[in-house]
Amino acid sequence: MELHVVINGRKDLAEQLYQQLREAIGSGRLAAGAQLPPSRLLAEQLGVSRKTVSDTYATLTYEGLLVGKTGRGTFVNARAPQSERLHTSTDLACAAHLAKWQSLPSPMRHPTRDSTLRYEFIGGATSRNQFPQDEWRRCTQDALRRIAQNSGFYSQPEGLPALRSAIAGHIAFSRGVNCRDSDIIVTNGAQQALDLIARVVLEPGSRVAMEDPGYSPARQLFVAMGANVASVPVDAEGIQVDRIPDGTRLIYVTPSHQFPLGMPMSMPRREALLARAFELGAIIIEDDYDSEFRYEGRPTDSLQSMDTHGVVTYVGTFSKTLLPELRLGYAVLPPAIYGAVLKAKQLTDQHSSTLPQWALAKFISEGYLLKHIRRCHTVYAGRRERILQRLAGDLSPWFEAVPTVAGFHMAALCKVPVNIPLLMELARRVEVGVYPLEVFFHDAPVRPGLIIGFGAIETLDIDPALDKVRDILQQIG
Repeated sequence: MELHVVINGRKDLAEQLYQQLREAIGSGRLAAGAQLPPSRLLAEQLGVSRKTVSDTYATLTYEGLLVGKTGRGTFVNARAPQSERLHTSTDLACAAHLAKWQSLPSPMRHPTRDSTLRYEFIGGATSRNQFPQDEWRRCTQDALRRIAQNSGFYSQPEGLPALRSAIAGHIAFSRGVNCRDSDIIVTNGAQQALDLIARVVLEPGSRVAMEDPGYSPARQLFVAMGANVASVPVDAEGIQVDRIPDGTRLIYVTPSHQFPLGMPMSMPRREALLARAFELGAIIIEDDYDSEFRYEGRPTDSLQSMDTHGVVTYVGTFSKTLLPELRLGYAVLPPAIYGAVLKAKQLTDQHSSTLPQWALAKFISEGYLLKHIRRCHTVYAGRRERILQRLAGDLSPWFEAVPTVAGFHMAALCKVPVNIPLLMELARRVEVGVYPLEVFFHDAPVRPGLIIGFGAIETLDIDPALDKVRDILQQIG
């Protein structure tokens, strides 16, 4: 690849080269650490003498913008000063709109690799040690062979037929979802599925009803689209259907494992919700984010399987069962909105990457996914039981667990006043990541506590980590 430098005429060649390289480094177009072409090669490309290039490199090196490394070449100095950008957001006509987006909180943002703590109770994350590397590698190698045989054209926006067929079979078997391959659209995680559905259902000012407390990224997405989000309280049976306001166009719920408290929605409440949605002409988003992991009682039917009016969109993800970084999810859509969502998907990103799609299709069809879920179920059940024992034991003076039968996180409510921010800060100092429950409350009265994920922490690390939490609680009273 040639370095983009333009030489005009034959005058001041060294000055022209110097100014262009200096500007490229100052603006960041030549990033810190970038290697410049050898002086002989750049001279040939520009049609100038090698001495002109060498002298320019020497001047920039003297100024600290370049650094020469013996035997390796000339590089942009990592400590080179960067010029200020010419514009700030306040100079733009869209400044107010930018400020709205920038003000959105991100309470569920996961830590980077460098900031991950020794003991992590973060929700929505899985342990990399549980991931079936060998099986996934074989499926990925098969996917590469398939891609090599393809035409080189773009793929279908709805997803590969093989993956859609595999998903339909999997969710029919594990969740009782009533669907065909042609009802499914493959997405980049569940969050894109929510985005696509909201795009075609909502307009600025449209009313959305969702659980409070509830899944904050969904709420922020609806707000960013200009929707009026109505907070609907939850109780031991789930969302209080009689509190869903008139004029609601979209209803977002997590019926199998209410996020973040964890209780399932009762059957009478599910029936009432379906009737209310039909009455309003509203679409229901059923986010079934981690229902594969159930530890007590009989499995509950998906809300979608009870839908006789075509008002439920079923959204699922493989981020919770496999790895969040795979970013593969799906939506099972009723006929009324399928075509519109498909068009939105095509306009948004054409289609999801086919390499992981091919790999996942084989992973499911070969039975690896069910085997992986069963193995993880055993591990998560043990972790859940140990955390419940600790919450009922030496942590009981401060916290009580909310009864939950599924998923791989639980909520622990404060029984006495606890300074949660201070607890979090002190826990981080001893390499323990604990996270607050209050960020998921919007209009409902906040119930202080912790959301305790047990997908990412190893089983043998639970007791040492909770010992540290207990000690901190004793210190802060």
